[in-house]
Amino acid sequence: LLGQILDHWFESEPLKATLATDAVIGAMASPHTPGSGYVLLHHVMGELEGRRGAWGYVAGGMGALSQAIAQAATARGAHIFAEKTVCHVLLGTGGEAQGVVLQDGTEVRSKLVLSNASPQITFLELVPQEQLPKDFVQRIQQVDTCSPVTKINVAVDRLPSFLAAPNARDGQPLPHHQCSIHLNCEDTRLLHQAFTEAAHGHPSSRPMIELCIPSALDPGLAPPGCHVVSLFTQYTPSMLAGGRSWDEQARNAYADTVFDCIEDYAPGFKASVIGRDILTPPDLERIFGLPGGNIFHGGMSLDQLYFARPAPSYSGYRSPIPGLYLCGSGAHPGGGVMGAAGHNAAQVAIEDFRHL
Repeated sequence: LLGQILDHWFESEPLKATLATDAVIGAMASPHTPGSGYVLLHHVMGELEGRRGAWGYVAGGMGALSQAIAQAATARGAHIFAEKTVCHVLLGTGGEAQGVVLQDGTEVRSKLVLSNASPQITFLELVPQEQLPKDFVQRIQQVDTCSPVTKINVAVDRLPSFLAAPNARDGQPLPHHQCSIHLNCEDTRLLHQAFTEAAHGHPSSRPMIELCIPSALDPGLAPPGCHVVSLFTQYTPSMLAGGRSWDEQARNAYADTVFDCIEDYAPGFKASVIGRDILTPPDLERIFGLPGGNIFHGGMSLDQLYFARPAPSYSGYRSPIPGLYLCGSGAHPGGGVMGAAGHNAAQVAIEDFRHL
């Protein structure tokens, strides 16, 4: 249990609760849920430029990372077709992958196919079910994709000024503006209460908020004096109590709750807002293809990790379809902007390609 780990190492409740946020991030779980300790480990096990557990912003926004990968690929001769929806994987007479068919009917022939889509989309939508073992299909259908995350992107006309550390007179970013700011996590009990509300179908009345201001480090993201604020919030159920869906009213009501909380820490925040973009779990699924809105393509619980990700006997990136590989967050070792799944899948695919 995460609580036992934190109690062993720390005394300060606000510190324990802040660290606990990384143990429940992206997970419909409480700090008291068994297995939550691994999620914390997953978020701090890496390193950045020799600093263990460090995280970094991508200059130019997260899209700049995708562009850098794309440029490296095209420099080596790759052809990239964006906004071309794949309908299904082409299979040969022996059941092996031979390419993909696009929504417009175009066939792209290939000896190997690597899918960065979720296991659910890859195996339940792009491949004929009769070509897959029944127990494998059942396992993919049963993967827990429940997600508590609502992402809110905000444009503001001035830097938030927090009561705990007011802004300087010149309005320039201070060190804390350049970090991840955690709100509503003074006590692990607050996190547990927020989780419990969502477990009963109600958006948290005092949600966990992770607030970042990327423009404090990368001014080019916003006009002079203005900023972009990224809010990673929990907990919001995919389906609201009573079977209600996330309509515009529900979406705005939850965002208002989040903004009211931020206002308590940084008076004047609400008045500074120019625009906001609210992405609930169903929005994240619809727009980005994240099953259940889950940023990891599936929960990072112990029964869905290591040899069991995405299914027992298929954690080595190969799938029941020869020549079809899984290389996204649904593969080992799971989610996060680290490229481990893609790197490992590429090594396996290259090894197999040599024998074709």
